[in-house]
Amino acid sequence: MSKRQLMNLLLLGSLSLPTAGILVPYASFFVPPGSGGEGGGVVAKDALGNDVLADAWLKTHGPARKFGIICNIEKQISRKTSPGDPTYLVVENDKTLATYGLNAVCTHLGCVVPWNSAENKFICPCHGSQYNNQGKVVRGPAPLSLALVHADIDDGKVVFVPWVETDFRTGEDPWWT
Repeated sequence: MSKRQLMNLLLLGSLSLPTAGILVPYASFFVPPGSGGEGGGVVAKDALGNDVLADAWLKTHGPARKFGIICNIEKQISRKTSPGDPTYLVVENDKTLATYGLNAVCTHLGCVVPWNSAENKFICPCHGSQYNNQGKVVRGPAPLSLALVHADIDDGKVVFVPWVETDFRTGEDPWWT
C-alpha cells in the first residue's frame, strides 16, 4: 500500500466517524417512534405504585361507583400522554371491566377531569368542559374526546395497551397516536 492510499484511508476514516455521529441522530429524528416491540402492554399501577389486580378492583369499584382512577406511572402508553397520566378504568353494569380505559386529562388545558356522579358525566374543574361516560366531549371548550387505551387482564393484573384502532365514539382515527 502506498503512502497516498494510506493517507486517504486515514483521512476517510477520521472524517467518517464524526459524520456518522452527527447524521445518525439527525436522521433518526425523522423516523416515527415505533411500538417498541415489547409484546404486551404496561401494567396499571395505583397511586402507591402497586399493580392493579382486576378482582380486587372490581370488589371496591362496583357499578354504583362506575369509574375508578388509577395512575400508570411506569412508562408512557401513548406518544401524546405523559408517563404519569391518570387513567379511568370503567366497570360495566355486569360487574366486569370494560375493554377500554379513559385518559383522565382534559384535552383543553390538561386538567385532571373528575367523574361527577350527580351529572352522570366527566366535568373539567378548570373551564367546564364536559365528557359523557365514554369520554366523548359533549361541551367545550375542550376540542377533543378523552384518549382511549385498551384495558386487558393478564395474570389477574390490569394491563394498558395503546389504542391504535378507530375511535368507536367518533368513527375517526385516534388523535392521540
